[in-house]
Amino acid sequence: MSLIARYFEATGLPTLILGSALDILEFARPPRAQFLNFPLGFETGPPNDRLKQIEIVGEALKGFETFTAPLVNSLPFSWQAGWQMIETREREEKRDDQRSIRSNQPQYQTDKDRQLAEGN
Repeated sequence: MSLIARYFEATGLPTLILGSALDILEFARPPRAQFLNFPLGFETGPPNDRLKQIEIVGEALKGFETFTAPLVNSLPFSWQAGWQMIETREREEKRDDQRSIRSNQPQYQTDKDRQLAEGN
């Protein structure tokens, strides 16, 4: 997303990313990003809460007016029940999901990838 955003920005089209993976946003350094500490996949907030979603998107769009330089800004919303919902779902679901648990530590496909990334 950040690479695409930088491409569009270079053509004169302003962009703004609304994301919930702070480590990725900070590493990729998009032109404008609003961060929400919500579970992945719920960047606009609780499902079926239309008013909260409109509030979150409205607040995120203010970044077009306030950002004067590339920035990852944290939005002032919290949704603890969302994290609890994800934990409960992961505990109760019986599926073959082999994905790693979300972590703030970098993860690499191979040791060579790690060496290349840490060398830069």
